[in-house]
Amino acid sequence: MRAALSALTTRGRSLLAAAVSAAGCAVLLGEKDLLRVACFLACLPLLAAVATVRTRLLLRCTRQVVPARVPVGTSAQVVLALENVSPLPSGLLLLEDGLTHGLGGRHRFVLDHLRPGRPREVRYHVRSDLRGRFRVGPLQLRMTDPFGLVALSRAFTVTDWLVVVPEVQRLDGAPTGGAWHAGETNRSTGLVAARGEDEAGTREYRRGDDLRRVHWRSTARAGTLMVRREEPPQHHTATLLLDCRRRAHEGLGAGSSLEWAVSAVASIGTHLGRLGYALRLVTDDGPTRPGLNLAEGAVLLDHLAEVELSPHHGMERASGALRTVMDARGPVIAILGAVDLADAHALAAIRPAAGAGLAVLVDTASWLSGAEPAERARTERARTDQAAPRDLLTQAGWRVVPAGRDARLAEVWSQACSGTVAAPAAANRDTSAGAGP
Repeated sequence: MRAALSALTTRGRSLLAAAVSAAGCAVLLGEKDLLRVACFLACLPLLAAVATVRTRLLLRCTRQVVPARVPVGTSAQVVLALENVSPLPSGLLLLEDGLTHGLGGRHRFVLDHLRPGRPREVRYHVRSDLRGRFRVGPLQLRMTDPFGLVALSRAFTVTDWLVVVPEVQRLDGAPTGGAWHAGETNRSTGLVAARGEDEAGTREYRRGDDLRRVHWRSTARAGTLMVRREEPPQHHTATLLLDCRRRAHEGLGAGSSLEWAVSAVASIGTHLGRLGYALRLVTDDGPTRPGLNLAEGAVLLDHLAEVELSPHHGMERASGALRTVMDARGPVIAILGAVDLADAHALAAIRPAAGAGLAVLVDTASWLSGAEPAERARTERARTDQAAPRDLLTQAGWRVVPAGRDARLAEVWSQACSGTVAAPAAANRDTSAGAGP
């Protein structure tokens, strides 16, 4: 009985209160007809509550998110299939599908008279302008009687996920020189031709390696202990470095410099994966899934969907992680925010001797959109501070490509491929203005 009373709506409670008032007046005035009305008013919500609570409505719900992975700003469709598996038809059903805040809150809809054995589908669209992994569900059910006197709530527990990945732009070509061609392609082709596919997938023994992975034929040929790699042989391995430091980026939300950098890593990684490269990703938090080729499937995009700004100040953590996972013969592509000389020294020290180092230096000062003199001075100072680190990286052998807020990644990548890199005009003006006799 307590459960039945707790299910009464405001209308049902008001009707019950009116019945009590009418009964009191009937007793005081001696009006039997008024007492009959009071009994009727009391019975209506009570009977509705008991009937609704005792009704064992059984529903089966399945949800499908199509597609389960979308780029930012693209809609996905949620398909809810509801089936009444109880012997009686349902009354009015108020359904509410829970959505993470980034998808717009909750989606509400109404179903009336869901008959047994007749599934009903409900479709709606969701979209997000932010990257992330968003939960869809659980579905909450609110069942009411025809008079709206009783409302009973139930909830499903099953949830699904929608992954919103960064935008991937189409790129063409690859940089020339270094490990991009002669250092990687020719050498790997020679390895396969001379030794075969099996031996091309071996490396030198490292302390702690499982001795059961020793490849004896390669050991005899090389004169040193060789072991099989943890993954299938890959002739091209590119390492991607993403600078996620909070101090290195400007802007907020979808229009921040971090989002430009994440989209650049996603686009370059996807492009290199199409060219046959295996991929490694390093961020400020260390290597991402060591031993796993991120070029397989959508592993890289799924990880980039959840990348956030990090509190780290310098590049020491990232550079240390880079040393542990990079291929000594493979290229390294770094997407950097604002760097200082200490950061540039850390990167210059770890550049592979036989590899190709490419650094896309994001001009975060172009994200400072202020007209005040103090803001303009900060922008000019930020651009001037990037000149020395850029020169240091260039002297260390890195191919440095600047990229501003309005830069198209395809053009930036084309500059990197051709080797013709020019500093932004704004940066040149700031440097010239700051130079003195």
